[in-house]
Amino acid sequence: MAFVSLKPNESQESLLRRFRKRVTNSGVLSTVRRKRWHISKSELRRIEKKKAIRRARRRQRKAGGR
Repeated sequence: MAFVSLKPNESQESLLRRFRKRVTNSGVLSTVRRKRWHISKSELRRIEKKKAIRRARRRQRKAGGR
């Protein structure tokens, strides 16, 4: 759980900015988005394999372009 307290002479905008930064760094939103729908293990493996292939292709293109 992300928690921020108001510092002396701090505006509401900067407090909100600090809170948003802490939430993104903690990874709460990505976890919620990932768990929004149930995904079977086989589907998860398929998605991870697809991501790995894309990463490998990207790395190949980077290495080959130099």
